[in-house]
Amino acid sequence: MSEKLNVLGLIEKTIRFVLVETSHPGNIGASARAMKNMGFKQLSLVSPKHFPHEKAFYRAKAAVDVLERAVVYENLKEAIADSKFVVGTSARNRKIPWPMVSPKEAAEEIIHLSQKGEEKIVLIFGREDRGLTNEELGLCNLHVHIPSSEEYPSLNLSQAVQILAYEIRLNGI
Repeated sequence: MSEKLNVLGLIEKTIRFVLVETSHPGNIGASARAMKNMGFKQLSLVSPKHFPHEKAFYRAKAAVDVLERAVVYENLKEAIADSKFVVGTSARNRKIPWPMVSPKEAAEEIIHLSQKGEEKIVLIFGREDRGLTNEELGLCNLHVHIPSSEEYPSLNLSQAVQILAYEIRLNGI
């Protein structure tokens, strides 16, 4: 059991979640809550429209500490400057032929890098209305696509954060 806790502790210290240009403060709070539910506490925000904001703190519930320690950056390049491995998420199919992996495959790679001592792994989540740009995805080492219904493929930001956080935690234990 202690070996599993050591792996989870390493993963929690290694991984940072980055939300890009979040438009609704409630989504920031809900994402912080989703992260903390899975044991993650490192949150960065790139040019959020409204932060700090009471709605973010209300939606965070017991994850207020995650919001209080969140670091705000002006742009994505600044937010990932010290990162060794960057994972971008996308709900849209792109014309650019980037290889896409599932959340489970991404989690396996993240766990593998964490166990090798690789630090500063970042997961990037894009804007609520349009996700990440192609230029922003171009900064990433790995691209994750969360499979969903073709009829309505758009997930809420905090749902996407929850899915990736869950898969990483599940693969780390």
